[in-house]
Amino acid sequence: MATNTAATTEVSAAEEGVRRRDWIHIAALGTAGVGGASLLFPLVSQMAPSADVLAASTTEVDVGAIQPGQSIKASFRKQPLFVKRLTAEEIAKAKADDGASMRDPAKLADRTKAGHEDVLVTMGVCTHLGCVPLGAAEGENKGEFGGYFCPCHGSHYDVAGRIRKGPAPLNLQVPEYEFTSDTVIRVG
Repeated sequence: MATNTAATTEVSAAEEGVRRRDWIHIAALGTAGVGGASLLFPLVSQMAPSADVLAASTTEVDVGAIQPGQSIKASFRKQPLFVKRLTAEEIAKAKADDGASMRDPAKLADRTKAGHEDVLVTMGVCTHLGCVPLGAAEGENKGEFGGYFCPCHGSHYDVAGRIRKGPAPLNLQVPEYEFTSDTVIRVG
């Protein structure tokens, strides 16, 4: 019987040793995990955009005061933004030109929002080399097609901001925007 009790004591001691060893491994791995997370968190969080970048990510523009035929210039992500309220004649002319042969074909309906076909929102950056086209302010040269004219290299855009003549390869870009009310748009 004495040998049986001694064997049981040895097994208990062996099991106790395994338990202690397992606990040491778990504690070491837990400490390493917490240490790794505390090093990784600042590295990941520093990649988040700063407050000034988040503030510039959207722009709200009140279009209620813009009269038909009038344009305003705003700023979106440090680039000019053109917002134009089209007249009935300009809308008719743009729709008539929807089927015309263009370098970058686009319909007026694709460049405006449903229910607000009279409001055209485009980036004020020529797609050729990034100059700012004329035509958004009163009295500026609007080019041969009555829209915008880039004085740098002579690109002509129509009233819908579509390239019609000159070296620019694409239409003026229409940014992502939505109407938050009948008179306010949020760009971005």
